[in-house]
Amino acid sequence: MSTSHVTVRYWAAARSAAGTDHDDLPVEGPVTLADVVRRVVAAHPGGRLPGVLEVCSVLVGDRPVSTEDPAEVVIRPGDEVQFLPPFAGG
Repeated sequence: MSTSHVTVRYWAAARSAAGTDHDDLPVEGPVTLADVVRRVVAAHPGGRLPGVLEVCSVLVGDRPVSTEDPAEVVIRPGDEVQFLPPFAGG
């Protein structure tokens, strides 16, 4: 099986906490959103990223998944996961 990746994009405070606007996670098949969160937190240790991700809205592609169980949300190679913190203003 060939290795592909999942692109993880961070917006606003999540970008600041991660120190980057995105990560490309190598995967060899489908993973869960819980797996993705664990991997990105491990890739950016010692900061405030875990707390920021807890309050983020999450999109897989263009599908909102924030209300779903992260252990049940399947992420496939080539998918894009976006973490969008609450925005102020209007």
